[in-house]
Amino acid sequence: MSLKTKIGIIICDRYRRCAGGKCFRSLKNKEGAFSIYTDTEPELVGYTSCDGCPGGNIEYCGEEMVKNGAEVIHLATGLVVGYPPCPYIKDFKAFLEKRFGVKVVIGTHPIPKKYLEMHTNLGTWQNPEWKQIIEPTMADEAIRENYN
Repeated sequence: MSLKTKIGIIICDRYRRCAGGKCFRSLKNKEGAFSIYTDTEPELVGYTSCDGCPGGNIEYCGEEMVKNGAEVIHLATGLVVGYPPCPYIKDFKAFLEKRFGVKVVIGTHPIPKKYLEMHTNLGTWQNPEWKQIIEPTMADEAIRENYN
């Protein structure tokens, strides 16, 4: 029997109608930010949006996910690759960790190649802070292409 790690996913409200295909595929395949689950099986216990800027649902959904057993909350890759990237992402991470004592990972599925190219051309992620933020979702080129 394998150990499970219960997770929640919070997506950007711009994508509130997203069916979660890339996130769920990468969860199943342990790609992108889900590659950290080498010794456990991630089990989804919550999936919702932030409710739009400035994240009115973060407090409620974080509490609900933790009540449902979430040990880790992932802030979806859409918060990073959308344009502009979420200006509150660091605040969401800090709040959720402090308020609920839960680990927060920025990212879900690998950054699709087309988004990496766009943000590279725009210079969006040039500073070291952004390089650290996107690192968990920087799979190899073949995997990025697969998520286009």
